[in-house]
Amino acid sequence: MSEIFHSVTLDKDKCHGCTNCIKLCPTQAIRVRDGKAKIIKERCIDCGECIRVCPYHAKKAITDSLEILNDFKYNIALPAPTFYGQFAKVKDINVLLNALKKVGFDDIFEVAYAAQIITNETRKLMEMGELEKPVISSACPTVVKLICSRFPSLINHILPVISPMNLAARLAREVAKEHTGLSDAQIGVFFITPCAAKATCAHIPIGAAKTYINGTFSIKDMYLKVLPHLSSKESLDELSKADFNGVCWAVSGGEASGLATENYIAVDGIHNVIEVMEAIEDGKMNDIDFVEGVACVGGCVGGPLNVENNFVAKSRIKKLRASIDKKAVIPESVDVMWDIPVVQNTAMNLDDDIIVAMQKMEQMYKIYDELPKLDCGSCGSPSCKTLSEDIVRGFAKETDCIFKLREKIAELAQEMMNIDKH
Repeated sequence: MSEIFHSVTLDKDKCHGCTNCIKLCPTQAIRVRDGKAKIIKERCIDCGECIRVCPYHAKKAITDSLEILNDFKYNIALPAPTFYGQFAKVKDINVLLNALKKVGFDDIFEVAYAAQIITNETRKLMEMGELEKPVISSACPTVVKLICSRFPSLINHILPVISPMNLAARLAREVAKEHTGLSDAQIGVFFITPCAAKATCAHIPIGAAKTYINGTFSIKDMYLKVLPHLSSKESLDELSKADFNGVCWAVSGGEASGLATENYIAVDGIHNVIEVMEAIEDGKMNDIDFVEGVACVGGCVGGPLNVENNFVAKSRIKKLRASIDKKAVIPESVDVMWDIPVVQNTAMNLDDDIIVAMQKMEQMYKIYDELPKLDCGSCGSPSCKTLSEDIVRGFAKETDCIFKLREKIAELAQEMMNIDKH
């Protein structure tokens, strides 16, 4: 995770410097300077909150163009479970998967199926009783990055398994190489993503030494490509391998519901997740076995790269239960464990030297005591506390605060008046 790549980016030409984004960023990764927003890459966790709240669409998520399919001889699509909730009146998942093949993919591997494998392996880990409770799901990359940034004491609580997306890509590659005889370089594997966080994770996976994914397409972009093929009367290939236990990962609580415990919490929405993490850090949830936290409201159906309203999509996902009458055949044992551990993101530290950091913190609080504590955001920092931090770091000055600037102007005016009197 040392390499920095983010799907969330800023279009400065569209930015009006309105400060909406700085107030809701959960890691205070955005500032407004010289009338434009600036994303601090080291702090960004790709939650997509800025994409949602920007009235000028200056924040966007970068995904790939379908032209990238031309770079490979054999292409595989990895649809997220959320994809199934975007289409009205589609009761058979195979309709969507066959439509994806008509768009230009040679094969499909459901992330929902990989999710069921993850669930099966998670049950085994939970039964061994060696995980630190409450165990926190690692499925949402934004939540994992949030913990690494703001709650490093909880890192040992994170479930040490790779994402269903990366597992699906690895398994799809293995099947394709055996089936086609092609090399890795000739096979393209592409994730259809509901959010920026997973687009980022596809490039730099969490807990894995390498990615098996060549690119990502947003559900929005793929929706428009698939839609014309849904009315086809041709017979369908049976492409779906997952049952509802994998498909329901699209909604909040879907992952936790498949575990052998009722003693779990499912929380959605990044600011709600923060409250729960604070409670865990304070030791208030030691009696809970499992915490499923997802950054988007409603679960992955609330991702900013989806088409459908999250409540509508959630309803459609639930209705699919009636049409999925098969039981997925899950391998008895699959390696899903992390290759590399996740570590604390030190971007929020004031200094690597603990003594210097404490001195800077003392200076920061002195500056903060002199600020108005209104958290108006007019200075371009999210709050008076972050402005004091920015001043200590050398990124801002006290007169960036309009109230301190007004005081300074008043002092100068008084001094000029005193000079005139003499």
